[in-house]
Amino acid sequence: MDVDQLATTLHAQTAAIATVLAETDLERRVPTCPEWRVRDLIGHVGQSLRWSAGIARTGEASPVPSVATVELPAAWAEWLRESAEELATAVTADPTAQVWTFFGPRSALFWLRRMVSDVTIHHADAALVDGDAPEISAELAGEVVTECLEIFSDPITPSLRPVLLELRGTGQTILFRTIEGEGWLVTREPGEIRVGRTSEEGADVVVTARSHDLVWLFSRRLTADDPRVTVTGDRALLDHWLERTAF
Repeated sequence: MDVDQLATTLHAQTAAIATVLAETDLERRVPTCPEWRVRDLIGHVGQSLRWSAGIARTGEASPVPSVATVELPAAWAEWLRESAEELATAVTADPTAQVWTFFGPRSALFWLRRMVSDVTIHHADAALVDGDAPEISAELAGEVVTECLEIFSDPITPSLRPVLLELRGTGQTILFRTIEGEGWLVTREPGEIRVGRTSEEGADVVVTARSHDLVWLFSRRLTADDPRVTVTGDRALLDHWLERTAF
């Protein structure tokens, strides 16, 4: 996705959270994040958007902003909309500007991609309070899976999250494949996690699902035992991956 598509998607996914939760009690628990109430989910999304907007705007690691005290749906819906607008405006002003990230200086576009992935996953959390995970476009699903795999395979990531060192191996392969035809081949090498796009079918374990269900599996909003997911090959290899990449 280009910067304009990402900005449009950020607005749409943020608005979807507000729409899904419009009639929901703020004190209800979020089943996929059991330590959170609905108000915590809303607060996290808005806070994360505003924090990343500050980084994109200044280029520096900024203090985490406070969460607005909002009680009425109309108030927090507008707060979320404004939060998304802050980030979109900051990044689209200069997407190539070098800014602080967890991985060292990167373009401001990093934060727009990161928050599109994050907000999309939290859209599922919002929907799962009262129903099922939503359908999202194959294009958006592909963006989220790609962005997540880029983070997992970045050589700096294990220094931030040491458990990811356990994902390295001796050449074992996992193929994540959508029924729409996209595929990502993960190869667990001794010194790195290597990710490539592929249309081939062979791997030690192959995971196939509709594109949006693959996103929900990646983010543990769906389990590998769900009938919407097909797993062939070494299931233990997939379980090992999923246990160590939970977020």
